[in-house]
Parts: sequence; C-alpha cells; structure tokens
Amino acid sequence: MVFELIRPAPLTEQKRSRDGCIYLYRAMKFIGWLPPKQGVLRYVYLTWTLMTFVWCTTYLPLGFLGSYMTQIKSFSPGEFLTSLQVCINAYGSSVKVAITYSMLWRLIKAKNILDQLDLRCTAMEEREKIHLVVARSNHAFLIFTFVYCGYAGSTYLSSVLSGRPPWQLYNPFIDWHDGTLKLWVASTLEYMVMSGAVLQDQLSDSYPLIYTLILRAHLDMLRERIRRLRSDENLSEAESYEELVKCVMDHKLILRYCAIIKPVIQGTIFTQFLLVGLVLGFTLINVFFFSDIWTGIASFMFVITILLQTFPFCYTCNLIMEDCESLTHAIFQSNWVDASRRYKTTLLYFLQNVQQPIVFIAGGIFQISMSSNISVAKFAFSVITITKQMNIADKFKTD
Repeated sequence: MVFELIRPAPLTEQKRSRDGCIYLYRAMKFIGWLPPKQGVLRYVYLTWTLMTFVWCTTYLPLGFLGSYMTQIKSFSPGEFLTSLQVCINAYGSSVKVAITYSMLWRLIKAKNILDQLDLRCTAMEEREKIHLVVARSNHAFLIFTFVYCGYAGSTYLSSVLSGRPPWQLYNPFIDWHDGTLKLWVASTLEYMVMSGAVLQDQLSDSYPLIYTLILRAHLDMLRERIRRLRSDENLSEAESYEELVKCVMDHKLILRYCAIIKPVIQGTIFTQFLLVGLVLGFTLINVFFFSDIWTGIASFMFVITILLQTFPFCYTCNLIMEDCESLTHAIFQSNWVDASRRYKTTLLYFLQNVQQPIVFIAGGIFQISMSSNISVAKFAFSVITITKQMNIADKFKTD
C-alpha cells in the first residue's frame, strides 16, 4: 500500500516510536546523509554525499551571488525579488543543513532513548498511542514533502513557461537566451539543484516537529501512568512505590532525550528566526507589487514553505509546556494522601523536577514559542511598510 505509514497500524503489528522517523530517515539516506558502515558501497555513497553538498549546499547560494554580479541589470523587479527571497533562504538553509548534518549523531542517539521509553509501553492504550504518533509523524513529513516539492515544481514550470529560468543561477556554460532548448536545459539543471537543496532544507525543518511530536506522546503516556498511581487496590505499598520510581525514571529518560536533541534544534531554529521576517517581507512585496498570476502562485507556495519552517514546531513547543504543567497537576492530584513517608518524599522530589518545564531556547538567547515566532514574523510587515512609505515599488515600476 502506498504511504501506508501515514495510517495507524493495527495493534496486531509491533510498532516503535522510532518508526515515526522512517520517512525522515529514508529521505536522509536518499540525499546522502546515512552512508553504509563499511565496504566499497560506503565510498561510492560518500561520493554521492559530496556531490549533494557541493551542488545543493555550496553552489546554490554562490550561484545566486554570481548571477547578481554578472547580470543584475537584466533582472526585472519581480524576477529579482523572486530570486532574492530564495537566495536569502538558501544561505540560511546551508547553515541549517551544516548544523543538522554535523549533529546527526544526536538524532540517531535519541532514537535509542525512544527504544528504552518504549519498553514501558505495554498496555493496549499505550501501544495504540505509539501507533497513532508513528502515523502522525510520518504524515507530517509527507505534508512537508508535498509543500516543498510543490514550491519547487510550481516555480520551475511558471518561470519556464514565462520564458525565463526559475531562479537564474549563475551558469557560465549555458546561455538560456540562445533559444528555447537551452532555456529548458538551463532551467532543468537549476530545478535539479534546487530540488536537492529543497530536500535538504526539508530535512532540517521537519525533524524538530517529528521528534517533538513523539516527545509529546511519551509525556502523555507518563501523565496517564502518574494518574494510575496507587489506584490499584491489588498492589501493595511497596509495589506502588516501585511504580512511582518507574515514573521518575521515565521522566529522567524524557529529559535525557530532550537534552540530546536540544543543541540541534536550537541551532537550526535560531538560524530560521534570523531570516523568516526578512524572507517573508521580500516575498510579500513581490506578491503585492510585482507578480503576475503564475509568479504569484509560486510565491504563495514559497510563503507556505517559510511558515512551515517554524510555525508548527513553535506551536508544538507551546503544547509541550502545557504537557509539563499537566504532569505537575497529575502528580499533585494523584492518590498520595495516605501513602507512606518514603512514597511522599519521592513524590515531592518528582514534583519539584517536573515543575521545571521542557523549554527549547533558540541560539541560547530566546525561548522558542508561538509568541517569539510571531514577533520575528512581524518584521515582514515592517519591510512592507518601509517599501510603501518610500514608494520603492512605484519607482521600480516607473523605471
């Protein structure tokens, strides 16, 4: 069945939390991020890895710069903004890809911690939640894929059908002005390079959401285990205490999981926060003042990709903070009043630790949340306001 992983598997199948990353890691393997551990194929694969980084991570941003240096006068305002909005994002994408690839070992190690957390998921309702988050995570990656590929494909087709290359990257070997055939060849080469870069960017943008969706599922299951503490009359006080200790250990594992993925997430999201307002501003100026219908469609798809880079993850961060607060309430409302002194002492220790919410800090500077995301996105409207007040768009149209 096509895309079977986006549907929750039946409980007769054994699914693990790491299965929520299957589509993500398949894409990583395709783009050259997961080489075989040994053998001749490893060196062949590393050649492919080198090619993707040379063309998609290095040449692409430099190609924009080369085109500005050699043919800036041939750009119309709309063409220049279409190129500039992607150029800025391409430089940010290269930084994000470098951060993600250099810290990929952290994401792989985090999956091992998920395996340890899964050992506690023996109840039928917990297994059902695992199956649900696996489907949801793979579904999220698929949505990213359709949107990102939709942007690249729509820009490619709309530009070529309008008689120009989609991004006008510097190409000293093929002059697209020399006939329709060379236009299609140059445009297709640009599309191939951009498709690789788009996939790399998608990997850097989607893994935070996928890993935190799985995190929320385990926080939810931990909350339910806490609520069941000392609710089974068949368990002795010692056995109830052991259940409490297991919940404390589960929480420690969750914190270890967060500590491993935080450095990767904080670096990539910080880079995106620096660029999102500026890129959105240029894109909206292009849409409002210079775009025709086809360029507008491509720019609209680009706006969606920019919003996908941060908004879903920032919203999930808000939900994680609410989940941590729910853990605190669950501990306080659990059946502890007539428990033993040892049980109460451990519960108090647990409560103090849970009261510290799980927070992601972008670049070690500001908290990642919906409010911070909206704050950086507001810069786009500042860019538009400056453009309108200075009549920059009218001056370009007049020229």
